[in-house]
Amino acid sequence: MSLQQLSPPPTYPPAKSSGSYMIDCVNQYTYVWLKNGDSFWFFPIRVESFGTSGFRWTGSYWLYDGIDSRFIDTVACPPIPTLY
Repeated sequence: MSLQQLSPPPTYPPAKSSGSYMIDCVNQYTYVWLKNGDSFWFFPIRVESFGTSGFRWTGSYWLYDGIDSRFIDTVACPPIPTLY
């Protein structure tokens, strides 16, 4: 999936979970909670042992970014509801 094909993420954050792994969320809208209290929508495209890279939602557009795995508290990649 390219950046041009990404639409904005859901307008609401999902419930914070304790059992999701970033590897399970590759190529999916993912909500990330960091250990410092920050949280945001992320679209991971690559996961490695030291971190992940993908696109971070700024509130207006997607920006390519990387996250060190030591700073991630938890993630959630819930199913996005469809119209059918």
